[in-house]
Formats: sequence, structure tokens, C-alpha cells
Amino acid sequence: MALNEIIKSSNTRIKTGIALIIAVLVIGYIDSFFIMWLLFGILLVVSINESMKLYKMQSDSIYFYTGIIWFLAYFYPYPEDLVFLLALLYASLIAYKKEIDRKLFLPLLYPTASFLFLLALYSEYGVMSLLWLLVIVAGADIGAYFVGRSMGKTKFCETSPNKTVEGVIGGVIVATLFGLIFSLENVSTFGAIVISIVVALASVFGDLFESYLKRLADVKDSGDILPGHGGILDRTDGYLFGGVVMLMILRAVI
Repeated sequence: MALNEIIKSSNTRIKTGIALIIAVLVIGYIDSFFIMWLLFGILLVVSINESMKLYKMQSDSIYFYTGIIWFLAYFYPYPEDLVFLLALLYASLIAYKKEIDRKLFLPLLYPTASFLFLLALYSEYGVMSLLWLLVIVAGADIGAYFVGRSMGKTKFCETSPNKTVEGVIGGVIVATLFGLIFSLENVSTFGAIVISIVVALASVFGDLFESYLKRLADVKDSGDILPGHGGILDRTDGYLFGGVVMLMILRAVI
């Protein structure tokens, strides 16, 4: 398929993507912990709502318990640790009240834990780390989309039939190039290459996991809040995996 035909067929998707990038850049420029915490919190609420549809579960209490944890995350220096606190709370509730759905643990692992890791990434390494994550995952997505649509032939896996080996390779290459340009100043060139590749691959499997959940739920998208993209989880799946990996690697090398 010609490049101009791909762009025309993806017009709505591209417009939404541009609007999202502008919004993220404005918030990043402001660089306020409170605004970032609030933004992630809003995205988390929407993501939990979408995830419960994918997990085929219903629970109003999950918003209350997650809200408490997210409130504590504003003050606690290691937000990702609160995942375990919430897990203990859920385990205690399930043990105390047998009728509580054990699926409560699923939204805790995905997406709640990942958003706490993203908040920790921003808290420890600043807004530039989020920008680095953004361009790596976006590069992987853009590269995979255009390379896959234009020359992809070899199916990557059964979970996502439209994803091709050629697209994944193209996405990782584009992501690595972007990652080199926007890497943190105190990370070496070799380190930037390695981190970019690993985070890009993690984002690929984040996308695959989201596809797996949607196939189980028999839905096309996790939601419809973003025209051309679907739901919040459809747009953030790569970041939810990539952010966890980036935080862990940066802690190991810096």
C-alpha cells in the first residue's frame, strides 16, 4: 500500500495522535508533579473502567480502594510500593468476605501497578524520562504501523494477526533512533541504545497483552474515548509495560 494511501486511511487516527502529543507536551512543559499526578490519576480511573470490561467483572469498591492508594502516592516517595499495600488490602478483604470477587487482583496488576510505576519514573527521573519513554513507544508504534502496512508479510504471533515481524523490527529500529535523540544526559550512547531497544520490545508485548485481553473479551477496542485509537488502554498499553521496564533499568544503571 502506498504511503499516501496509508495516511489517508488513517486520517482520524493521525489527528487524534497529534492532539494527544500536543497535550502531553504542554503538560510536560508545565512540569508540575501535582498536574502529572492528577493526569495519571484520571487516566487510571478510565483505564480501570475499561479493564473491568475486558476482565468481565463489576466492582464499585475498586475505585474507592484505588483512590486511597493514589492519594497516598502523592505523598509517598516510592509509589510503586503501594501496589503491595493494595494487594494486601484486597487479600484481607477477600479472606474476610468470601463473596468478594477474586478478580479484584487483575486491575491491580494491570493497569494500576503500571500507572504507579509511571508516577515513580517521573518522580525520580523527571519529565525528560517520560518524554524519552513517550518517543520510544511512539516510535515503536509508528514504525511498526507504517512498515507493517507497507511491507509486512510475516505474521508475528497468533494474538495479534495484523502485527508482522517486519513491522516489529521496523518499529524497534525507529524507536531506537528516537531514543538516541531524546535519551537522558547521564545515560551513555550504548546505554541509550540498549534501553531504547528493551523498552520498545516491552511496548510491543504491552500491545500484545492488550490484544490478548480484547480477544478474550471479544471486543475490538477497550473503549471509544479516543477517535481512531479506541480507549485509554488501547493508547497506553505500550507505555504501561515500557514504563515499568524503563524505571527498573534506570535504577540499575544510574
